[in-house]
Amino acid sequence: MTLNTHSWMEDNDHQQIEVLARRIAKENYDLIGLQEVNQLIASPLAEVDKSFQPTKEQQAIHQDNFLFCLTKRLRELGCYYYWSWTYNHIGYDIYHEGIGLMSKTPFKPKSCLLSVSSDPTDYHTRRAVIGETIIDARKVIVVSSHFSWWQDKKSAFAYEWRSLEQVLLSEQGKLIVMGDFNNDATKIDEGYDLIRNSGLELQDTFSFAKSKIGENTVEEAIDGWDGNTKGLRIDYVFCSQGFEIESYVVVFNGENEDIISDHYGVEVAMD
Repeated sequence: MTLNTHSWMEDNDHQQIEVLARRIAKENYDLIGLQEVNQLIASPLAEVDKSFQPTKEQQAIHQDNFLFCLTKRLRELGCYYYWSWTYNHIGYDIYHEGIGLMSKTPFKPKSCLLSVSSDPTDYHTRRAVIGETIIDARKVIVVSSHFSWWQDKKSAFAYEWRSLEQVLLSEQGKLIVMGDFNNDATKIDEGYDLIRNSGLELQDTFSFAKSKIGENTVEEAIDGWDGNTKGLRIDYVFCSQGFEIESYVVVFNGENEDIISDHYGVEVAMD
C-alpha cells in the first residue's frame, strides 16, 4: 500500500493516524510506502526500538515523527512492523519532511539522493528509501518515493527518475516501486511514459490488475496542483515483470475508508 499522508496538516491529525492504523492492522500489508512523513524541527528526540531500520546517514527521529507515532499505535493494536525514514527537506518552514517505508519482515534500508540538490532548505531536494527484504524466500527490492513534477526531459522528475533507475538497474531481485510520482498518467511523453519505457521494464499495477476498484488518487486542486479540476492518477505502484497482479484498490477516498489526506492511497494485491 502507498499513501502520501500530508501528515500533521489535516484537520484531525490523530483521527488520521487512527484510521490509517486500523486499516493497516486489518489488511496486514507486507509492504507500505508513505510520503510527506513529517516531524516538527523543534520537537524532542524519540527513543526508537529494534523495529526501526536506520539508514547509513540517518536523521534523528523526533517524538512527533508521524511514522514513529503510527507504528506505536499499531503495536497497541497488536500489529508489528519494521520501519525506516529518510529526510527530504524542510516543509512549510516548520517540518522535517521525509519518506517512510514499512515491512512485515526485516529489511536493509538505504537512502538514495535522487535530485540535483542535496540542500534540505531547498524543496527540490528529493530522496527515496530503498529496502531489501525477503518475502516467500525471494529477494524483493522495494522503494518508497516522492518525486518532483514534470519540467522537461533533463531536469526535475526526469533527472530524479533516471537517478533512481541507475541505482535499481544494479540491484538483484524483484522490484516494487511506489509513491507519489507527481505525474499524471494521461500526459503523453512526460513522466508516466518515461517510466513505462525505462530499462527497468516495470508493470503499472493498475493496468495489469485482474480487478480494479477506483483509479484516481487526486480529485481536486492540492499543493503543487493548483487550479486542477479533474481526477488525476499520480500515485502508483509499479513492479517487475513476473508478478501476477490480483487487485488494485483506491483507499482512503471516502468509500474505502475515510479521507485522511489530500491524496488517496493505493492498495495492491500481487503474487
